[in-house]
Amino acid sequence: MWCDRLGRSFDFYMDVFPGDKGPRETIIPRNPLRTRELEIQPGDLLLGRPSGMSCGCPLTHVGIVERVDAINGVIDWFITGPLSARQGNPKNIGYYEAIAYDGLIKEKQAGCEIQIGMRYFFQPRRCMMQWRHSGLITFLNNTPDGLQAHAEGLMIG
Repeated sequence: MWCDRLGRSFDFYMDVFPGDKGPRETIIPRNPLRTRELEIQPGDLLLGRPSGMSCGCPLTHVGIVERVDAINGVIDWFITGPLSARQGNPKNIGYYEAIAYDGLIKEKQAGCEIQIGMRYFFQPRRCMMQWRHSGLITFLNNTPDGLQAHAEGLMIG
């Protein structure tokens, strides 16, 4: 149960928050000016691909914008999956860096104590590749729905 599709172990599953359209991710386009050039606003449908050290996923990601910082080019979005690109006219941001991931930890390996300041291997519950990711936990909060976690410095593998 605690191995990804490639047989690598991980510490916990990262689930979405109740009511969210998908996993929450903070991203920055490789060219941050794209945020202003495309006039990205909350509610916009975006298409892009995580690359480089941040995540390097072979799949194109599609999502709905939640928040935009046009000065720095930073975008918070809900990843909704590739089929949603067929239901609208997405703005293509090209390659982007995944900066952070937010979610709920509801299931973890026995004996795994989640702590701020530690890097963990986790599997996003809705990852289409079913690959483990890793991230440095920088925020934790106990909620009735699970342990709310914020992971930065994301990598796949």
